[in-house]
Amino acid sequence: MKLYNTEISVRLLLGTAQYPSPTSLTEAIQASECEVVTVSLRRETAQGSGAGFWKILRRTDCRILPNTAGCHSVSEAVTTAQMARDLFDTNWIKLEVIGHADTLQPDVFGLVEAARILCADGFEVFPYTTADLIVGERLLEAGCEVLMPWGAPIGSGQGLRDPDALRAMRAHFPDTPLIVDAGIGRPSDACQAMELGVDAVLLNTAVAKAGDPVGMARAMTQAIRAGRAGYLADPMEPRDMAVPSTPLLGMAELG
Repeated sequence: MKLYNTEISVRLLLGTAQYPSPTSLTEAIQASECEVVTVSLRRETAQGSGAGFWKILRRTDCRILPNTAGCHSVSEAVTTAQMARDLFDTNWIKLEVIGHADTLQPDVFGLVEAARILCADGFEVFPYTTADLIVGERLLEAGCEVLMPWGAPIGSGQGLRDPDALRAMRAHFPDTPLIVDAGIGRPSDACQAMELGVDAVLLNTAVAKAGDPVGMARAMTQAIRAGRAGYLADPMEPRDMAVPSTPLLGMAELG
C-alpha cells in the first residue's frame, strides 16, 4: 500500500496513547509489526516524560504520523501541525478538527478548510473524517490523497456503525487509500473493515486498554491480514434463501 510516496506492507497503523507502561507500548508495537505509529503533539514535550517517550518511539524504527488530537478550530489545528512538523521532522500529519465534545465527531467544514491550508503548505494530510462522500470529495479537492473515515466515535469500541457507508466510500473512491480510523474494538471489527475493501485500519484504545495489549496487537494484525485476503478472494454475496450445496439432479430416487 502506498501512502503519498511511502510504501508500507503492514495495513495496521497503531496509536501510542494510554498504554499501561512504556514496556507494553514497545512490545505491542513489535507484536503488531506495524510500520506507522501516531503521536499527539500534546503528549510529546521538550522536557520530562515527553523526551523519554520520544526515545522509545525512535527505537521502534516506525514512521511517525503526528496528529492534531484535541484541536477544535482551524487555527489551532494548523498551528499544531506546523509545530509537529518542526518537532518530528515530517510533512505527514493526521488532521483532526473536532466539532462535538461528546462524540468527538469531526467538524467537517473546519477539516476541509484546515486541509486546504496545510496541503498548500506542503503537508501530506491524513484527514480524520466522517464517511460522507461529499466531504471526501472536498478533501481530495483540497489536496489530500488519503481519507480516514471513522468507524464509530473515538475510543468507543463500537465497531463499524455504518458498514454500508464505508462500502459506498470504497465504490466512490476506488483509487484513494481509505483507512478506517476510530471505533474499532475487537479483531472481528478490523477484519470486517478490511473485508469491505478499505486499505488499512488505524486504532489505539482497542490495544492500549486490552487486558493483554501485546496479545491484542498481534490479534489485530492477524485479523487485518485475514480480512484483506478475504476481500481479495471476492467473497460470495449474501442470499435471501437457502441454496443446496449438493444438487438434486442426479440423486438416486427411492420408489
